[in-house]
Amino acid sequence: TDTLVPMLDELIEGAIESETREIIIGMAHRGRLNVLAHVLDKPYKDILSEFSHSRHEEGVPLTDTFGFGWTGDVKYHLGFEHILGEDASVGLKVILAPNPSHLEFVNPVIEGMARASQEMRKVPGEPMLDVDVALPVLIHGDAAFPGEGVVAETLNLWRLPGYWVGGTIHIIINNQLGFTTGPEEARSTHFASDLAKGFGIPIIHVNADDPDACLTAIRLAYAFRDQFHKDILIDLVGYRRWGHNEGDEPAFTQPHMYETIRSHPTVRELYARRLEEAGIITKEEADKMAKDAFAVLEEARREADSGLHLADDESNGYEGNGKQEEQERPPAVSAEQLARFNTELLTWPEGFTPNAKLARLLQRRATTLGPEGGIDWGQAEELAFASILADETPIRLTGQDVERGTFSHRHAVLHDQHDEIYIPLQHLSEARASFSIYNSPLSEAAALGFEYGYSVHAPDSLVLWEAQFGDFANAAQVIIDQFIASARAKWKQKSALVLLLPHGYEGQGPEHSSARLERYLQLSAQINWRVTNCSTAAQYFHLLRQQAFYLSRDPRPLIVMSPKSLLRHPLAAARLAELAEGTFQPVIDDQMALTHAGDIRRLVLCTGKVAIELLAHEKRARAEDLAIVRVEMLYPFPANELKKVLANYPQIHEVTWVQEEPGNMGAWNYLSPKLSALVGSKMKVNVIARPDRASPASGFIDLFMAEQEHILEEALGSSIKAHGGKHVR
Repeated sequence: TDTLVPMLDELIEGAIESETREIIIGMAHRGRLNVLAHVLDKPYKDILSEFSHSRHEEGVPLTDTFGFGWTGDVKYHLGFEHILGEDASVGLKVILAPNPSHLEFVNPVIEGMARASQEMRKVPGEPMLDVDVALPVLIHGDAAFPGEGVVAETLNLWRLPGYWVGGTIHIIINNQLGFTTGPEEARSTHFASDLAKGFGIPIIHVNADDPDACLTAIRLAYAFRDQFHKDILIDLVGYRRWGHNEGDEPAFTQPHMYETIRSHPTVRELYARRLEEAGIITKEEADKMAKDAFAVLEEARREADSGLHLADDESNGYEGNGKQEEQERPPAVSAEQLARFNTELLTWPEGFTPNAKLARLLQRRATTLGPEGGIDWGQAEELAFASILADETPIRLTGQDVERGTFSHRHAVLHDQHDEIYIPLQHLSEARASFSIYNSPLSEAAALGFEYGYSVHAPDSLVLWEAQFGDFANAAQVIIDQFIASARAKWKQKSALVLLLPHGYEGQGPEHSSARLERYLQLSAQINWRVTNCSTAAQYFHLLRQQAFYLSRDPRPLIVMSPKSLLRHPLAAARLAELAEGTFQPVIDDQMALTHAGDIRRLVLCTGKVAIELLAHEKRARAEDLAIVRVEMLYPFPANELKKVLANYPQIHEVTWVQEEPGNMGAWNYLSPKLSALVGSKMKVNVIARPDRASPASGFIDLFMAEQEHILEEALGSSIKAHGGKHVR
């Protein structure tokens, strides 16, 4: 399949003529180094240095992490970009995105990057889309295309309004073999490309040994996409000359196939023979071209083997020690401006008739800006979004049922009784940037991958993806593990994507209770992201504004354990002054306990919903020797803020972490050593939690309620030393 390179060259020529500004390519390892070298002009010596781990001038291996704070990746995963066609009226940037070995999961990432490139977001309302600005190209494997479910998920996006990119050119590098697995074991269809038929995508089958036919196929594919703005697929049928990798022997499992391949001329040899027969070149000229090409490679190898290789600054901002640093805070929003936003958010066009019940619910928001407060989670979010749009930051929010909100709390898209829609956030008089919101299809992997790619390629935008329940995010675990958590360390790829993951134990069973907080904390290192669990609408308001503020200063993904029952809880509601005057607090101290800090003997630390349940419990008022402190920022660990809290209570002799998750889940295992180091050897840090479990939550409501009450009562009761406690460990 060496013919892929001239095919991509031909595609680039067409894009330059059409004044396309970007071609964004996603592909796996097969043929990748060839594409890097001969399409994107990555120097041979750089590629060969990655084979030999050549050291740069300071004597540190390029792929090492000493002193740099980033880990790098194997050569087959690295991305590259190059500007081509400087003589054309518009220079073309060709991007080969980095990707993991998890085949095909880069597909939705590429689509998201393309959509971000195609949109103009610096105007209010819906972003303006020009699909001719960027062309996504996905290069698949013949085993992975029918085998990996993310392929079908991504293909399902191509006609959806929130995900349309004007068509993608797909190329299957069809080696008629997947590692050691033949087609008869790899798929249930005749062709590797048959999956695309279900999405109405035209398919061109072409022989990789016939370069002229391959160039005709790619010209046709480009013209089709350019004319109709639809997906098209080329099935490039060839073979893999060598094994799956440098050390693999394919004849172990396909002896006859590889006996045939090893006696078969290469594409270069076949095409040279054809040119010789046509009298276009002589055999000597063809041989000299090959000899000269190998001479250039040999010179590059000698340079790589010299032991020194000049590299870019390896740190590039990838330092990180896991500690929260003091950072600049976003400016405040005045109460007057918030009131103006609120009025416009509750105004719709004349003749627009929303559901009567919804209209009453929304009009209640007009009364919440008074001194008594009552700004709930959904209203605080809308006010935060309005202020961010006024600060010239575009917003994109997607996920399953996000327009209304799974818990009927958002209502960002209003529907009238005649099926008309109105989006107030797209009609704010003070907005200076676009707002887009889309219900996603019933998909996690492709939907989240798309938003990750969008966030990488739209660093000016606040991009949010909301899971229907946080429990379901693990259907996109590859995107979380291989991209969101680690792309910065592996590839220096920056994202500030926000994940909203509804989390909290309310008796809804094992699939509607836990966003698996422990997994995000286990993945936390090198300040790769921020992990939060807010307990109030005001905290959420300030967190969103802080994330938007950090976009141009310190972009990192933000993981939010968002609430369910707290969405309308009175103790979680905000007053206008809290939005206008406050900032996000990594730790919230107990204001009631501070009034008699000298009497406090016991300190309870907790996060999220359980904190509000403790504060609302009937026994709270009688626990006069107890302070309840909320840890809202879990990673980076807020050590300085917690030290200040401990200093406020000089008489404490007992510190307890309280969580509603089982002991082997939630934040405890992550926090235990950190809290122990904070309190020192004089005190043991206790924990109150559900027993260790394989399943995150009980499916029996009576068992849930009994356990939840026991946890709250043990936390609020007398000293643990006195009673032990069923859930104390």
